[in-house]
Amino acid sequence: MSSQVSSEARSGLNARQAETFERLLTAGAEELRVVGHEALTIRSVATRAGVSPATAYTYLASKNHLFAELFSRTLGAVEPPAFADADDARSRVRAVVRQYGELMVAEPELAAAVTPALLGSDPEVARLRLRIGAEFVRRFELALGEGHDSDVVDALVLAFSGVLLQAGMGLVPYSQLADRLDAVNAVILKGNV
Repeated sequence: MSSQVSSEARSGLNARQAETFERLLTAGAEELRVVGHEALTIRSVATRAGVSPATAYTYLASKNHLFAELFSRTLGAVEPPAFADADDARSRVRAVVRQYGELMVAEPELAAAVTPALLGSDPEVARLRLRIGAEFVRRFELALGEGHDSDVVDALVLAFSGVLLQAGMGLVPYSQLADRLDAVNAVILKGNV
C-alpha cells in the first residue's frame, strides 16, 4: 500500500490520525483563504497545521487532492434545500442549483481552486470526483422526488456540470448559476416530470 491514506481508508484511522487529518484540512482551508490556490503548497499547509511535510503528504497526495477534499466536505456539510409541498420540479431543481451557486460565492478561493483540481488525474481526486458527482445526483433526485426518470437526472447533472465548468473558467459568475440554468432546466424538465 502506498504511503498515501486513501479516501476509503480514512474511516479506519485511529483517533490521533483522524485528528491530524482534520488539522490538515482546517489548515488547508485557512491557507487557501490567506494565500489563494496558486500560492498554497502542501508544505505551507503542514506548517500551518504544525506537522512535518512528510506527515502532510501521508494524508494529502497533492494540493488538488486537498482542494477536492475541501470541496467534497463543504458540499456534504450543507443540508439539501427544504422544499414546500406546493413547489414544482422546476422550482426544486432551481433551489438546488441556487444553493450550490451561493455556496461557491461564499467560498471564492475554494471555487477558484476546485475546477482545475477536479480536472486533474490524481487517483485521490478521481475518487473524490465520484463522491462529488454522486452528491450532485442525490440532490437532483431529491428535487425530482419519487419515481423520477434517471435520464432526466443525468441531463440535469450534465447541464449543471457544464455551467460549473464555465463558472470555473470565469465565463459565468457563480452568482448567476441558477439564472443561467433556469431555461436549460425548463427544457430538460418539460414533459418529463
